This record gives sequence, structure tokens and C-alpha cells, in this order.
Amino acid sequence: MTQMTMIQAITQALDLELAKDDKTLIFGEDVGKNGGVFRATEGLFDKYGEDRVIDTPLAESGIGGMAMGLALEGFRPIMEIQFFGFVFETLDSIVGQMARTRYRMGGKRNMPVTIRSPFGGGVATPEMHADSLEGLIAQSPGIKVVIPSNPYDAKGLLISAIRDNDPVVFLEHMKLYRSFRAEVPEEEYTVPLGKANIVREGTDVSIIAYGAMVQEAEKAAETLAEEGISAEVVDLRTVYPLDIETLVQTTEKTGRVVMVQEAQRQAGVGEKVISEISQRAVLSLKAPIAFVSAPNTIYPFGMAEKDWLPNAQDIIEKVKETTDF
Repeated sequence: MTQMTMIQAITQALDLELAKDDKTLIFGEDVGKNGGVFRATEGLFDKYGEDRVIDTPLAESGIGGMAMGLALEGFRPIMEIQFFGFVFETLDSIVGQMARTRYRMGGKRNMPVTIRSPFGGGVATPEMHADSLEGLIAQSPGIKVVIPSNPYDAKGLLISAIRDNDPVVFLEHMKLYRSFRAEVPEEEYTVPLGKANIVREGTDVSIIAYGAMVQEAEKAAETLAEEGISAEVVDLRTVYPLDIETLVQTTEKTGRVVMVQEAQRQAGVGEKVISEISQRAVLSLKAPIAFVSAPNTIYPFGMAEKDWLPNAQDIIEKVKETTDF
């Protein structure tokens, strides 16, 4: 085991998969010599060469089309969208084409494309760089959507995504890239897609989160424990498909649920989580499900970001509302 940041874990996962299969390719804007805007592909161009770690023009639509064509020809492409706010330029390739290829071809062809992209707030990026658009993709059938919250999961989930025969959108929260380290095995391993993780056991309330909000949920749980409230923290890890079994089990266990997402209330996947729990475990609920999210506004400029983003205190307040109900 080695202490790694999330960006180091991601780089190692990419390195292992490039070494394992010469049909695996990485391409995107500045991923070659520069190693990507966040250095996620640093060193891979020199190790594997320009035929496997490929700089592309600044054209997301071209990157998406290239990924689809390569996948149809038996390659396992890993395409990078430099910031997920730019995904709109390649939605036709991802949602209109990749998502339906297996069905369209009667299962005779796979579409093993991994779409990596940074996203999320808290680092004061320019406009259109921090948007949380995971809900947009999660509502599109045929695509898996993965959002790790820590270095260990990032490496194992990315390896699983690359090896999956269907398209996977793999979103990396920018604030988590270098904000902390965790123990990560040097060797290859996988974390299954579609399986949530119980980060912290609890008995009074379930806090369900993903991405950077898992850290905020853990902070909230620590404070709540000092006040005698035992909070269970659930990390979705994969926001589509959801791990319905774990969601139902934690609801039946605690009887109270607080859903937390960084995205605006109308965005993200929180409404879907709440809907699934309401349909499947409503008789186990002792209080209405609470929801912590950003406001339903356009993403603010950097100066207003801290006031706009949800945080641990917001979670604590919602938990107390549910426990006092």
C-alpha cells in the first residue's frame, strides 16, 4: 500500500491498463506531452508514445466521434473531456450513438469507451468549468456514470470502467484531486460498478452522498456523533446504475434519510435516489426524506462559490430536522 492523492491513483490506473492491453488508447486535449490540464496523464506519453497517448484538436465533437469509431474497430478508447462543462459539444456521440450501439447492432458489437472528465466546485474555476452535469447523463439509458470520492475507489473504479464493454462516464471532482491522500495498493484491483459503499456505520439517520459531498457528509457525521446522533454515511460511487439494494437496506436500518449532492436541486441524481427509496422503502421511513443541494440557479462566479455550495453545516441542519420530526 502507498499513500496517494486521487490524481496519482487515476494516473496509475491508466498506466496499468495501457500496459495490460495495447488496444487501450488515451486521447484528448493536451493529454500528451503536457500530461493533461491536471496532469492525470503525466508521463504516459513518454512511456507509450504518440500512437497510444494522443493529443487532439480542441474539438470535443471530434473526440467523441473518434472514440466511437475506434471502439467499433476493436479498440478500448479512453477519451478525456477537459472539463465536463464542455460535454454538450459531444452529447450526440455519447448519448445519441454510443449509448445505443449494442442494441442497434444486436449485441454483435460492444462500445467499451471510457469518458473521463474533471468537474465540480470549490476551486474557483472560470465559467462553464465546474458545472455538475452528472444528472444529464444519468438520465440517458445505455451509459454508466461513476463518481469516486477517494483515491482507493478512483483507481479501482477507473480500472473497472476501462474494462467494461459499455460506455462509462467517469467524473473526477477537481477539489478531490490533491486535497488528501489515502492508502492505495500498487497492484491492479477493481471496485465493482453499480455498488455503493457504507463509509460509516450508523443507526439514527442515513446520509447518502457522492463525490466531494462524501467528505462533507463525514465531517457532519463526526459533529453529529458528539451530539449523540449516529449517522450512517453511504457513498453511491456509481450514480447510474444506482445500488438500490444498499439504499433500501440503509433506509430500513435507520428509518431516516438525508440525500446530499453538490449539484443544483433540479440537477444531480438526488431526486432519483429519493424516488427509488420512496417507492421501495416508504413504510420504513420515520420522517420525510431531507435533501441538501445547491440552489436552483446558474453556477455562480468564483467569488460566490463558497456561499453557494452545500457544506457539512447544511447537512447537520437537515439531519436535525429529520431526527426532530
